[in-house]
Amino acid sequence: MITAIVLVKADVARIPEVAAAIAELPGVSEVYSVTGEFDLVVMVRVRRHEQLAEVIPGRLNKVPGVRQSDTHIAFRAYSHHDLETAFALGLDDEDAD
Repeated sequence: MITAIVLVKADVARIPEVAAAIAELPGVSEVYSVTGEFDLVVMVRVRRHEQLAEVIPGRLNKVPGVRQSDTHIAFRAYSHHDLETAFALGLDDEDAD
């Protein structure tokens, strides 16, 4: 799986609509509104590099209200989030403490 992190600047008055439209695109797994220089952080996950061109410049950048994007391709994941989630299956938050 190829992961791209896309930082998006959007028209300020349209951020919720832009985020919702981007979230519906195939290949987009998450969209976060954030503080700072960019308005949205978009996680794109695809199987082939060629699909990045379809998703990012082909669809995401064409969403009305998107003013600019900056794409970063992930080389390696260091997070244990997925592993921890798998081991926590069947436990309530209180049980995990």
